[in-house]
Amino acid sequence: GHRSSLPRPVPPKRAPLQSVEPVEAAVTASKETVEAVVKAGTQAASKSYEQAVAMAQEQVEKASENLFKGYDEVASLGRDSVDAYVESSTLFAKGVEAMSRELMGFTQSAVEANVANAKALFAAKTLSEVIDLQTGYSRSSFDSLVAESAKITELSMTLASDSMEPLQQRLNVTVEKMLKPLAA
Repeated sequence: GHRSSLPRPVPPKRAPLQSVEPVEAAVTASKETVEAVVKAGTQAASKSYEQAVAMAQEQVEKASENLFKGYDEVASLGRDSVDAYVESSTLFAKGVEAMSRELMGFTQSAVEANVANAKALFAAKTLSEVIDLQTGYSRSSFDSLVAESAKITELSMTLASDSMEPLQQRLNVTVEKMLKPLAA
């Protein structure tokens, strides 16, 4: 036969771990990404909570300013009416604070659930497992949202009821006083 004078190419020797390195790099990058997302989510949740509290305080301050602008009118209703207003305002502020705490807790729980789901997805070995995990996560996220909505609605109703109670009682007393002379 005819031999070629060109040297045969020698296949490069491969390190046995070479194929594992990109996987490790991807896992490390994924962990760093998850950590960055957690940090950003926690910061965003904290910022949202601070903004919600600041807005609630601002609303209470505005309401107080507006009500005390007409202080002469309030003073003419007597000390009991002022006390009822102050009690109502205090109950309202406490209710808004409780709702803010509830929303912050929900936000933090959602971030934690998101992180746990992301870690589980990275650990999944098959597409079927990924789909099952994501379906379960979506279902539990929806259930949490519905439960949280119900809780916020309940807190809102309690807030409205509790903060109006002192004013309603004062109104009842005033109406009774006004009707007494008519009944005599």
